[in-house]
Amino acid sequence: MEKKKTRTVAANRKAYHDYFVDETYEAGIALYGTEVKSIRLGAVNLKDSYCFIKDGEIFVRGMHVSPYEKGNIFNRDPLRERKLLMHKREIMKLFGLVGRQGVSLIPLSLYFSGKNLKLSLGVCRGKKLYDKRDTEAKKQMERDAERASREKY
Repeated sequence: MEKKKTRTVAANRKAYHDYFVDETYEAGIALYGTEVKSIRLGAVNLKDSYCFIKDGEIFVRGMHVSPYEKGNIFNRDPLRERKLLMHKREIMKLFGLVGRQGVSLIPLSLYFSGKNLKLSLGVCRGKKLYDKRDTEAKKQMERDAERASREKY
């Protein structure tokens, strides 16, 4: 069996700065043709996006897909809500997790798995300011240690 190639189109690095990621899920995404063409060119931004569950379906809001320049009348609203494709039992599980206080569904990355476009979805808890400082301090210490070990040899 042939292994599927994955190619990351967009990553939400700000999510890892602002949230603790507890679990990750993979979801398909319902798009129009011009949106897919625009995403293939890398014209997508996940920075301020989030997911919500309504009527047993899951949607992503705030994901900006720039209009395809050759799409003319077929282009859609860049910030429209897009439906995510997941199994019903997964959506119900996420609904139970989001019901707890302080838990959000945040898109982490958008990538092609073979020919299919997938969205990596994180179940996240918000970081406080002191948590962000601790994380930054740990990263800085790791960088310093790595730099020192390289200079030693």
